[in-house]
Amino acid sequence: MQELLANEQEVATQQLTVELTQLIEDEVRDMVRTLQHAEPATLFGQTEFKIRDLALQIAAKAYQQRLAQKKTATKVPV
Repeated sequence: MQELLANEQEVATQQLTVELTQLIEDEVRDMVRTLQHAEPATLFGQTEFKIRDLALQIAAKAYQQRLAQKKTATKVPV
């Protein structure tokens, strides 16, 4: 029984990883571009804030995708 649950969890983990990777592709690309164009002297300050903002967008998408997997809707009593 434990092995079955572990397998199901691993499948869910892999599925979420694939979905999230596709969703955050733009943010990761923007991070890379930002870092490539930044001079070493400008890595902090505005560049740092932009990278943090993109990281927060990635985290938000991760939460949204995880919550979308949950079946939390309940029927209204009749």
